[in-house]
Amino acid sequence: MKSIVIHAARDLRIEEHAAEQPGPGQVAIALAAGGICGSDLHYFNHGGFGAIRLREPMILGHEVAGHVSAIGPNVTGLSVGQLVAVSPSRPCGACRYCLEGLPNHCLNMRFYGSAMPIPHIQGAFRETLVADVAQCSDATGLSPGEAAMAEPLAVTLHATARAGGMLGKSVLVTGCGPIGILSIIAARRAGADRIVATDLSDFTLDMARRVGADETVNMATAPDGLSRYAEGKGTFDVLYECSGAAPALAAGISAMRPRGVILQLGLGGDMSLPMMAITAKELDLRGSFRFHPEFATGVSLMQKGLIDVKPLITHTMPLDEAEQAFLLAGDRGQAIKVQISFN
Repeated sequence: MKSIVIHAARDLRIEEHAAEQPGPGQVAIALAAGGICGSDLHYFNHGGFGAIRLREPMILGHEVAGHVSAIGPNVTGLSVGQLVAVSPSRPCGACRYCLEGLPNHCLNMRFYGSAMPIPHIQGAFRETLVADVAQCSDATGLSPGEAAMAEPLAVTLHATARAGGMLGKSVLVTGCGPIGILSIIAARRAGADRIVATDLSDFTLDMARRVGADETVNMATAPDGLSRYAEGKGTFDVLYECSGAAPALAAGISAMRPRGVILQLGLGGDMSLPMMAITAKELDLRGSFRFHPEFATGVSLMQKGLIDVKPLITHTMPLDEAEQAFLLAGDRGQAIKVQISFN
């Protein structure tokens, strides 16, 4: 089978690997669609992000969906040909954090396409993937592309849960890549009243308005565009910081009202914080990292028609054009979510 393997920055290869067979409690999945994530782009463009660096070749990818092609022993509830969304989250279930109900902080997490441990955790961009039954959510009624969006959607559902009550709140979203756009959708579904989004690209801001943002600000052409929201000690109850950029966080904090909640989703590396403003406004700064139970929730919400991710899938390219797909995925002037078709 073919797999998409990163060896170093800008060294992406399509390689042949032996297909695995499902064991007890596992299924083989003929991959249909895989979305290119921001972390995949960090590995492709820079060989990693922050202190996390590639130290050996690694199969990329963790936003995937496909059809069950073979079933291992002791498997129930799935059938050959069934479309499933595959969660990349594989906590051990036995460490102290798993037992405390924090599986996203599992000490033995095996998350597809991660260079954190050695050996690296190989990713899911391969024509045939063997997965545990517990990772598979029935995606009947969705397209493979929609099903593959369950992973980034789960990231934003987890962040929304971290925020607490959203009903009637004013929300600011900084950074309108896929996570930012999905944060707008998740906040609105949770009951947010007013949503303002910022970015540096008119293309992404147009998408933000399309999915429900009430107002948008292009910080490249209007660097003081949030200043009016900073009047009277601020406007926003909740900030989804999705860019990972210090200037975006600083501008967002200025526009927050006292006792607002900052959700940091962007992973651009360490940054300096305006601690005096955070202290004086009594702001809550909350990290939001990955997800676990929210994955199945996201699939269910899409199946019910309560969340529509189709507008975000701007491009779908064949496996043999993987490198071109990665180059396109990094162009925020024309792409939101680029997916790779594996069949």
